[in-house]
Amino acid sequence: MQAIDIKQLIEQHLPGSQAMVHGDDGVHFEAVVVSEDFAGKSLIQQHRLVYAALGGRMEREEIHALSLKTYTLDAWRQRRS
Repeated sequence: MQAIDIKQLIEQHLPGSQAMVHGDDGVHFEAVVVSEDFAGKSLIQQHRLVYAALGGRMEREEIHALSLKTYTLDAWRQRRS
């Protein structure tokens, strides 16, 4: 599994989202995901949406670890200001 594969899975599952994924060893990754689908959802619900995009890849250990940060578009803009 490569970072670009994870990015594509997330962005396909959450249309309109933007995912920035990094990882050097093929099993440990860091992702920042910006999506309006996160609006009104708890952090756990947001993360579940991302995990759903990855299917069973976490359980099958294709992805051993994923450090995840999720933002709505407004929260992302505020963070960057």
